[in-house]
Amino acid sequence: MNSIVRGQTMKSIDLNADLGEGAPLDGELLQIVSSASVACGGHAGDEQIMERTLLAAKQAGVVTGAHPGYLDKENFGRVQLDISAQKVARQVVGQLQAIENIAQKTGQPVSYVKLHGALYNRASREYDFARVIFEAIADYSNCLSVLALDNSAQIRAAQDAGLQTIAEAFADRAYTQAGLLMGREQPGAVYDRAEIAVRQAVLIARDGELVSQSGKRIKSGARSLCLHGDNEAALQLATAVRDGLKQVGIAIRAAV
Repeated sequence: MNSIVRGQTMKSIDLNADLGEGAPLDGELLQIVSSASVACGGHAGDEQIMERTLLAAKQAGVVTGAHPGYLDKENFGRVQLDISAQKVARQVVGQLQAIENIAQKTGQPVSYVKLHGALYNRASREYDFARVIFEAIADYSNCLSVLALDNSAQIRAAQDAGLQTIAEAFADRAYTQAGLLMGREQPGAVYDRAEIAVRQAVLIARDGELVSQSGKRIKSGARSLCLHGDNEAALQLATAVRDGLKQVGIAIRAAV
């Protein structure tokens, strides 16, 4: 995304984080990010946490979205469940209804939806699976944008379902040659060193590309960068990425 500032074109990018998942750094991360994807009670969170997170985001001036996942708190939504796309779609819509009820109460709107964990990864690989879910979301509300992995089946399926999309990339995750995220169980899949995350964030935001774990250069049209909030390095990484982007003249601005 570009904006005109004093006669110059300034690049900007959204920084998003997954919040409301029980991690202790939500308040600090809301001072850094421009968008927050809030867990809807499927893989994490409950009504009280949703309300508290939405209110905190409202106070911080941060755009909020829904972050539905498999109904599997035991595994934090990170295990692919053997259930049909139709059943998953119903579960996702149920989670959207839950958070939007609270959003109306708080006056903090839900502007987009981003799938979580294993559900996000499967939908990124499997077009037909993703299409069922996004058609159900579109039937529920065609005003919601979809925040999804750039160059993935999610983006194509959401667009074909008539939904606006925001392509995202990850500052703190390693990529496969196909441009998908490496599984968390693989060594090196999650970056915990700030300098690596900053380098990847700048490459994506400024140069429109990323480098896979094998060294392949992949074009990226990402308008949003995801930062995880569920590990000890989260705050350090988020701060470093924000500062690193600003140092090369990239503003932080929500994509919705």
